[in-house]
Amino acid sequence: MQLQRFIDALRADLNAVAELGDEATAEAAGRLTLTLQASVGLRLLDALSEAALELNEKLPSGHVEVRLTGQDPQLIFVSDEPEAPAAGGDEAFTARITLRLPEALKTSVEEAAAREGVSVNTWIVRALSRSGSAAPVTQSRNRLTGYAQS
Repeated sequence: MQLQRFIDALRADLNAVAELGDEATAEAAGRLTLTLQASVGLRLLDALSEAALELNEKLPSGHVEVRLTGQDPQLIFVSDEPEAPAAGGDEAFTARITLRLPEALKTSVEEAAAREGVSVNTWIVRALSRSGSAAPVTQSRNRLTGYAQS
């Protein structure tokens, strides 16, 4: 979804209204619309994220994600994955490790696990199980691709 066309339409609407005033008003409106461009883009992303959250509450399974490609968001439906098996298939948890994380990362992991309604251990096992098959985030020149989930 290209947000720029909505931003451009809003700018044109504001400029049309400003032209009803004098030249100073039109110039001020032109400067204002240029500075509002980034803010309007962020507010539109916020609205899409809120819409995705509301849809997620009503879906019986799966969820909607807002993914960014460059500066263009996409609403993507993701079906629920089957329960991720432990690394060795059906083998029980037999290995233990100690993991030291920065406090901010630990908090993020705990919050993500709480959002999914699972323990931190289960969340980490699932994340590690998925990591081998997930598409990597790549960066080229000035463009970053990947996904964000709300």
